[in-house]
Amino acid sequence: MSITLSKWSLLPAAVLLLGTVALAQDSSSSTSSTQSSSTPAPTPAKPGEVAQRKENQQDRIANGVKSGQLTAGETANLETKEAAINGETRADRAANGGKLTAAEKQQVNQQQNQLSKQIYNDKHNANTAHYGNNEVGQRRENQQDRIAQGIKSGQLTAGETAKLENQQKNINQQVKADRSANGGKLTPGEKAQVNKEQNAASKNIYNKKHNARTQGTK
Repeated sequence: MSITLSKWSLLPAAVLLLGTVALAQDSSSSTSSTQSSSTPAPTPAKPGEVAQRKENQQDRIANGVKSGQLTAGETANLETKEAAINGETRADRAANGGKLTAAEKQQVNQQQNQLSKQIYNDKHNANTAHYGNNEVGQRRENQQDRIAQGIKSGQLTAGETAKLENQQKNINQQVKADRSANGGKLTPGEKAQVNKEQNAASKNIYNKKHNARTQGTK
């Protein structure tokens, strides 16, 4: 017996089949959408993490210099430690074809963690850079502002900053000693001497900010 099916008898089955396929696709799309909204994509590791950490530390130091929360002595000490970390990083990269091993990255991170704590402590202790409302105090503030700007812009390396801050620290200590010996004031001769030393420091700041070395150089 031959069975002949008309196109009208096949139509309900075709509609049922298409509906089943569409429902399955819709269910799959819904499930995928739910998973993507509830499970965020993993954040990729940031390139240049060591360099970014170094930049963050320098920004914090620059802000401390600018605000007066960090004295010249504290800044010099912090920058000396930052310079040591940078020197170690350069040596490690040179020994490994320009890259750091996982262990070396971990070591740098630990050192930066310790430095970060010291930056915080130095910025929140009782020592602050007080600028007197006078010519000597204003000159000192101007120098610190220029150094802070050089740190922020990357024109000054950590080593250069340490040297400049040590120079300022020595001038500040001299001013403090002179004031103590003269009832809190400076004689005209002492003011002239401080101004001469700050002129030399000013040239030093300019030269270091305009040489070939920047925070990004090796």
